[in-house]
Amino acid sequence: MCLIITALAAGISAMIWYLCGNARKYNLGMLTLMYWGATLMWMVDGIFRAADGKNFFNLSLNDAALGVVIVLCGLIVWILSILINPKKVG
Repeated sequence: MCLIITALAAGISAMIWYLCGNARKYNLGMLTLMYWGATLMWMVDGIFRAADGKNFFNLSLNDAALGVVIVLCGLIVWILSILINPKKVG
């Protein structure tokens, strides 16, 4: 579920980054890269799980909660980066 949740967050943030005219102003590229990095990380984890003979996707509730926490942490870091450097937004 971590892979699915972070891939959805990465896709949504990439679409907003691509379609939004103020993408540089709000530093949406950083948010998009964080989510794509997390998606790549979970994909590698899934590949190693499959190599060990387990399922590629872990569909447990704990894994879903971890995916939500990762997405929220990405949002918090992004918001903090905007608050630390408000010159770009203003």
